[in-house]
Amino acid sequence: MLRSLRPDPVLIQALIAGALSFAHLHDLAEAAGQDGWKAWAYPVSVDLLLVAAWRRMRTLRAGDDSARAAWCWFIIALAASLGANVATAGLLDMHHIPAVLRIIVAGWPALAFLGGTLLAHTAPAPADTREPAPDTADTAPVVSDPEPAADITVDRAPEPAPELPAPAPKAPAVQVPPALVEHARKVAETHRTTTGTPIDTDTLRARLGVPPQMADAIAAQLT
Repeated sequence: MLRSLRPDPVLIQALIAGALSFAHLHDLAEAAGQDGWKAWAYPVSVDLLLVAAWRRMRTLRAGDDSARAAWCWFIIALAASLGANVATAGLLDMHHIPAVLRIIVAGWPALAFLGGTLLAHTAPAPADTREPAPDTADTAPVVSDPEPAADITVDRAPEPAPELPAPAPKAPAVQVPPALVEHARKVAETHRTTTGTPIDTDTLRARLGVPPQMADAIAAQLT
């Protein structure tokens, strides 16, 4: 609780400077012929215009908008406050104020009213809500689907049937001498009598000593 109530040196300095400037503006306005409550209204008008211009300037700069108008009114209010401080420092005879200074003090309310109105109605530039145009450089052109072609019946010649491979030529029949057939029959009968089973082609070929084709031809004639 005590830490939250700790005085801020910057705030105290601002209050002292504001009070002195307020008093100087009051004294100058009173010396320029503005008596009573009007003399107290002048410093309030100057200080309020100074604060309003500063706040508007910060708002516009935060939104990346031009703050030149706010800067202009801030300089005008600062010049009025600084001028009153300098004028009351003994450079002017407060009992014989120049006519030009009286005109400036008398015209200040209208100038302050104009500045406050312009600051209050100066809105930031509206944000550009338009969508960015598409980049046509990287966009391929869209080609519409072509219309289907009309069905056209074309009489075509029948395709020739694929040629079948020629059958392999048959091996020529082996001529077996009749005497060899009779000898083979005797060998087969002997084999049947001995083993009780018919003779096979391999055994017949081995017994006769003939090539395989001839043995097949002899076996065919024995069946």
